[in-house]
Amino acid sequence: MKDTSLQLQVYGRDVRPADFSVDYPGVTVDSVARLDGSPDWQYVYLSISPEAKPGVMTLKWKEGKQAVSRKYELRQRRPMRGAQGFDAGDVLYMVMPDRFADGNPKNNLDKTMRHPVGADRSDLNVRHGGDLKGIADHLAYIDSLGVTAVWLNPVLENDMPGGSYHGYATTDYYRVDPRFGTNAEYAALIDTLHNHGIKTVMDMIFNHCGSGHPWFTDRPSSDWFNFPEGYEQTNYRLSTITDPYASDYDRKLTTDGWFVEAMPDLNQRNTHLMKYLTQNSIWWIEEAGIDGIRMDTYPYADYEKMGEWISDVKREYPDFNIVGECWFAQPAGEAFWQKGTPLARGELKDPNLPVVMDFPFMILNRDMAPYREKTDPWNGLNKVYDHLALDYIYTDPLSVLRFLDNHDTERYILEVPDSLDRWKQGVALLLTLPGIPQLYYGTELLMAGDRKPGDGNVRRDVPGGFPGDDSSEFTRAGRSELQNEAYDFIATINKWRRGNVAIAKGKMKHFMPTNGLYLYERRAGDDRAIVVMNGTDEPLDADMQRYTEIVKPGTVWHDILTGKDITLIPETGRRTFAPREILILEPKK
Repeated sequence: MKDTSLQLQVYGRDVRPADFSVDYPGVTVDSVARLDGSPDWQYVYLSISPEAKPGVMTLKWKEGKQAVSRKYELRQRRPMRGAQGFDAGDVLYMVMPDRFADGNPKNNLDKTMRHPVGADRSDLNVRHGGDLKGIADHLAYIDSLGVTAVWLNPVLENDMPGGSYHGYATTDYYRVDPRFGTNAEYAALIDTLHNHGIKTVMDMIFNHCGSGHPWFTDRPSSDWFNFPEGYEQTNYRLSTITDPYASDYDRKLTTDGWFVEAMPDLNQRNTHLMKYLTQNSIWWIEEAGIDGIRMDTYPYADYEKMGEWISDVKREYPDFNIVGECWFAQPAGEAFWQKGTPLARGELKDPNLPVVMDFPFMILNRDMAPYREKTDPWNGLNKVYDHLALDYIYTDPLSVLRFLDNHDTERYILEVPDSLDRWKQGVALLLTLPGIPQLYYGTELLMAGDRKPGDGNVRRDVPGGFPGDDSSEFTRAGRSELQNEAYDFIATINKWRRGNVAIAKGKMKHFMPTNGLYLYERRAGDDRAIVVMNGTDEPLDADMQRYTEIVKPGTVWHDILTGKDITLIPETGRRTFAPREILILEPKK
């Protein structure tokens, strides 16, 4: 490794004052940190020489007449199987493991953990039993959807009294939750995904841990957590971090306040804690071969230390990619956090975050969805146009993660529509605009719902993934005709965009929606794609002369949705589009 230091977190009764030693060729002790918290912790820092060989070290502790030794293996690095990163050429498929499929009902209850109840699918807000094997059992389904990367909600241990089915209350950063499977099963799943040409993005949380973590119940130091004296809730106002007029009080409450009482806020300014978290990220890249990280609640953690973490990871794996959850309603709020932004100044250095999430796009695109209140028939396309016109604010618009919904928002559709005309336009925009598209599991199955009954309502089970289900929506026979239409629509675009240079790297030129018609081009050298949408519910007769800037009249294009060849601008210069018609065109070969 480029970083030759190794931190060992040592946990044992009254171990803090013990003298540490190791005798192994190429390994020396840099320091031993004895913090001011519980006497049960000690942090040992070793230097691993490039000449050190793989093998088993004997670690020794001694205090007075008492002595203890433990074995620790220095492992040979395997050929890198992951760390490929992800980019605008990919489509991320976000899966909540507990709700996707239960491949091993025997692991639904672990009696060694704090939650004494197994799966209960009658309650939307508790564990349902989905696991890693369930995902592995349905890789053919995921593969046929044409996605190129899978983002799993957190899979690490959440040993919490309530069960913590969502995974965001970590209690062991080195262990897959046994109700999901084992570390070996996680690594095997990633290997299998790689064999299908699909990458894996790991969901991590550095801002907080679960209150069941040994750090919280037996604290290593007095400053391991923010507001260590007790629960102080964050104000959830991320604008305070960049607000030039913000009070110190408001800013501190934003970053140091706890997200919820069961998730105490970690202090990344503690160097021993941050070293632990950084080393843990690198370990998972090596151990499991993950290709990227999605960092939860990114701005709530320490600004400077998170930037250093990214540098440390990228130093070891230059192709690796990281996306941070930065939840802002305006593009400027998102753009500030992207690496290289000119908006950072004063005490705020370059945030160093490669990819940010486009929450504003998610919000405005809902005007495209069926059965939502709208001010005019094609207001959604106008909003999308105006939103994209602000992409100049990003350092790199291709490194913006765009999405229609996720596990923290209401579903893109609140109820299943009678027709997919409007739904298809929102999905087509997502999959063809500049940026990295993310699909939330179930979108292809027309899952619908809001969060009013609770988050569980937007995190429903996939029918057919669980024992006792009457039918399976993982199969064509188990899906409705409308669901198959939705699935096929997404799969068709996804498979077309695989390896498509214009979509992955191309610049964009768009024409302001006129009378409801929106047309844009993606181009990278000679690679081109043109997308056209009629945003109205009526036939539209359009003057196509304004588009000759990018479309030569009389040229023939191939529509990837219908498989037909068309002349976009005929000799008459006019063309009639069907209601809500979508064309995704490539030059006829």
